[in-house]
Amino acid sequence: MSALFCDFPLAERIERAEARRMAEATEKARKRPGSAAFVLPVAGGVATFAEAGSPLNKVAGLGFGGVPDAETLAGVEKAFAAVGSPVQVELAHLVDPGIGAALTARGYRLESFENVLGRDLRGAADRVLPEGVEIRPSGDEDFAAWLDAATDGFGHPDDQDPPSDHQFPREVLTRAMRDLSEGNVRRYVALCDGVVAGVASMCVVDGLAQFTGAATRPGYRRRGVQTALLSARLADAAGAGCDLAVVTTQPASRSQHNAQRQGFELLYTRAVLGTIFTNL
Repeated sequence: MSALFCDFPLAERIERAEARRMAEATEKARKRPGSAAFVLPVAGGVATFAEAGSPLNKVAGLGFGGVPDAETLAGVEKAFAAVGSPVQVELAHLVDPGIGAALTARGYRLESFENVLGRDLRGAADRVLPEGVEIRPSGDEDFAAWLDAATDGFGHPDDQDPPSDHQFPREVLTRAMRDLSEGNVRRYVALCDGVVAGVASMCVVDGLAQFTGAATRPGYRRRGVQTALLSARLADAAGAGCDLAVVTTQPASRSQHNAQRQGFELLYTRAVLGTIFTNL
């Protein structure tokens, strides 16, 4: 397996897939009665708002369709202000540096970073199954149990991870996870002694396997659940003819450590910039 080199076209491929995923999930939120959700195209990416406090409220993929002008940015900011929400931008470090400078000048500030890692799938991808862990696909019949485990896992960050400022109400997180995990998404459950201990999901689009989330319930951590879920998705992605698997992690987290142990390499970093203004 050769080392990956991430150039602008590869990052664009990944970021456009992520922007499309955000847009598709938010479109589901728009269909709920009384919804104020919106999806706006912006400079190759997308601005999405699902509901107050949702992890879907962001600007993703910005800059891969050129540098947005002041009028475009103002339009995005007014849309978020209209629903009383601050703006959060995930900005890949490979885009024009002028975008970051423009955002800073408009009052945005750096909040955090996230890493995008990838693994070349053109070699063998062996399944790893720690003792006592079983991995199986999750269908519509057990989606409620899958969703409950996902919300439990994501709602209780690993105590060995760096602290995160992102906390979401359980009911809001549940709706976001549902919207992100229905449709053309492969879901997995990890069982320990017959109990659902962890879950994961994967999207396959045009040869790209997006590992779109994995969570372990607090009582089942340090038992190899995430390793098993990673290896199962890698094997299935390779079997589906994908050439690349990607995953997004918090820097220096257990998730990044587990991914790198499975052969993932750091491709690029996103700066997460936000602003507190909501009245424009």
